[in-house]
Amino acid sequence: MIAITNQIIKKAGVVLTCAVIAACSADVENPPPLNSGEASAGNADFTNYVSIGDSLTAGYADGALYLLGQQNSFPAMLAQQFSQVGGGAFEQPLLANDLEAGIDGNLGALLVGTVAGLIESRYVLNTETESPERLEGTPTDDVVGTGLNGTVFNNQGIPGAKSFHLFAPGYGNPANLNSGQANPYYVRFAVDTTGTGVWINDIVVTQTPSFYTLWLGNNDILAYATSGGTGVDQTGSGNPVTAYGPNDITDPDTFTSVMVTTITALEGSNPAVQGVLINIPDVSTIPFFTTVPYNPVPLDQATADQLNAAYAAYNAGLEAAVAMSVITEEEAAQRTISFSEGQNAVVILDEDLTPIGAPNMRQATASDLVLLPASSKIGTEATPGDPTTVWGLGVPLEDGDVLIPSEILAIDTARTAFNVAIKTLADASENRLYLDAAALLAQLSESGIDYGNGSITADFATGGGFSLDGVHPTARGYAVIANAVVDTINSGFSANVYKVDPATYPTVFLK
Repeated sequence: MIAITNQIIKKAGVVLTCAVIAACSADVENPPPLNSGEASAGNADFTNYVSIGDSLTAGYADGALYLLGQQNSFPAMLAQQFSQVGGGAFEQPLLANDLEAGIDGNLGALLVGTVAGLIESRYVLNTETESPERLEGTPTDDVVGTGLNGTVFNNQGIPGAKSFHLFAPGYGNPANLNSGQANPYYVRFAVDTTGTGVWINDIVVTQTPSFYTLWLGNNDILAYATSGGTGVDQTGSGNPVTAYGPNDITDPDTFTSVMVTTITALEGSNPAVQGVLINIPDVSTIPFFTTVPYNPVPLDQATADQLNAAYAAYNAGLEAAVAMSVITEEEAAQRTISFSEGQNAVVILDEDLTPIGAPNMRQATASDLVLLPASSKIGTEATPGDPTTVWGLGVPLEDGDVLIPSEILAIDTARTAFNVAIKTLADASENRLYLDAAALLAQLSESGIDYGNGSITADFATGGGFSLDGVHPTARGYAVIANAVVDTINSGFSANVYKVDPATYPTVFLK
């Protein structure tokens, strides 16, 4: 078998024409004004705004938390606009940045208790290879001993956090890092780092929010999704969250209970508190799951013939399994592997197939989602120097490389239940508003979003909406999200909070 050259995530020159940190924008002549009239808070009180969430709230982008990303988080943008209508100070746990002292807050890589390599640096786009790569540099900033602990921060976005971590004892205690019971990003700025204090207390005990955004639940399904479904769907299991693996899907009943308890705690701290509850997007609308097609392998007829000869014995075994009534003819057809001249589907493992004493493999279909990291694997040799071991051809892609239909269904079933809970809570009080981020990102994926003097799409690297990790928005993407929050507030609280101009925010960064 002949190896193919991996070209999947190499992109055309449109990205390469953008200057580093400068934004490339589809300019529109005579764009409509973003804002008009006198700015007003309406019925909203932005005196003490607190944002609660995960990496999307923290400003995480390009596979890392870094200073510029934090400064361009959507809550920071909102706070800037709120300041024009009575909003107070908005403090974020910013990364240290002192280049003269050798501390680069925009590297992204962090030490974890002096250990390097656990938190990697951010991605930049290599203009020569036209592919993302990790920024080179040596981390000097440790998540332990930052000097931030004890300070109360308005931005309570914690990368990697799941909903139930709001109430996880010792989630900010560095002594729990080795056991995985603490989050290094929270250890950086948690108020209580010595005991079993819980994250929710940093929000409702050490500060009394007048306004909040709550966007939690993404990681309750996303960890499972980005791992290729290697976790467990805990829906209906009855298992305590302490028994969950890191890539498991959270039981929707548990998620709902956490959300109810969180809202109760917020309103117990301040009965007049107002907020925006944001729902969970569909993973099939983000480039981590949509960039790599199921059929990315170009073959000539000669190579296709070689591959078909190599799989002849496997296909014959399927026919024998049908004859022995081990599998149906329909499953045999599903599992039959065949190549032809042109674009071809990759071969994948599928644990849902009937065990027959041979690998549970088939070729991918449009119903599967091949994950972005597989793009650097497809067409390379699993055993260097052995062309018969090409990933996706001679060797099937592994479970963690692909989401199969049953896994996609499990993700979407949980997500739908999460969103019902979020919407129900939002609708239960006039002080709570609902933002349908799922619809927003679906629009970004399907048609792009026009923001007045430009537009963004969900195309990987070139669309301007998503950063180079394929999951988190660029600063410009976060600006569009911030404006969606503003629209929700203006409509729900009779306000006229001004929007930000997305064109002034950067997209991808070049090496």
